[in-house]
Amino acid sequence: MLLIRILIGGAVALAILWAGAALWFDGPTSRPAAGGLALGFVVLSLGLLLRVRPVVRGLAGFGLLFLLVLFWWGSLEPSNDRIWAADVAHTATVSFDGNRATIQNVRNFRYRSETDFDPIWEERTIDLSTVTGIDFYLIYWGSPWIAHTIVSWTFEDAPPLAISIETRKEADESYSAVLGFFRQFELYYVVADERDVIGLRTHHRGEDVYLYRLRTPPAEARALLVDYLETIDRLAQEPRWYNAASHNCTTTIRRHVQHLAADRPFDWRILVNGYLDELAYERGSVDTSLPFEKLRSLSAISARAQTSPIDADFSARIREGLPGGR
Repeated sequence: MLLIRILIGGAVALAILWAGAALWFDGPTSRPAAGGLALGFVVLSLGLLLRVRPVVRGLAGFGLLFLLVLFWWGSLEPSNDRIWAADVAHTATVSFDGNRATIQNVRNFRYRSETDFDPIWEERTIDLSTVTGIDFYLIYWGSPWIAHTIVSWTFEDAPPLAISIETRKEADESYSAVLGFFRQFELYYVVADERDVIGLRTHHRGEDVYLYRLRTPPAEARALLVDYLETIDRLAQEPRWYNAASHNCTTTIRRHVQHLAADRPFDWRILVNGYLDELAYERGSVDTSLPFEKLRSLSAISARAQTSPIDADFSARIREGLPGGR
């Protein structure tokens, strides 16, 4: 009985904390109004739980109040019509013609620094029948527990196409891990040349970048790319919310994979994704002919990239000597 009370108490405390934060972050743009709603919810919730007897009646009252907040939160609509930051100003769209896919708004910026760049949005047509495989980036900017993931497709006769799942920030916003759990950012797929999305991180942000060549057959790589592109085109018409837990750079990749293959067991490293390369090694998704630590050492490309100009051969140079080459 004591354990049940502890579990119920913990769940209620988390519900109060989450709902109060949702009202604060996602409520009225006026901070006093949002703060008043959040404080009112917390005070009313505590009043119901501490003063109403029997306890079951207080819990029922709180449950109804929480459901009202949950219903309101679920009714918030994402939008493609905002004043966006320059690096996410345009959404990609895709049209298919047999094996050919034409992508509008492929990002290929020319950076002088992280914030000083020439915004270049390109049209790119790819031949899906020439997909040769998938490469996978893990990018660290702080904690070794958390990384950013980018998937890049390689082709027989064309440069790689990288797709990074991120937040779509407004012009006056910056990313916040806390705000990512609420309805503050739209989901955004950066479809980009590697000179942009990887060169930005190696040359201007100074992040630690690891590149792994996946052992994905071309047919499966092609199917995954089509699934990505279909989702990207839908998002241009039907925006969705980003969520740091359920729709982030890694869990969204897993959703795409689940569309095409039997579901693999969930693993804690999908959330603590700084160890995702370790999981890929255990599942045989990368080259396992080397010990994992050796593979990881050879897959660190930041130093090599930083000595390379960001030119037409950038993608080829950062892949030189990588294990599992195709």
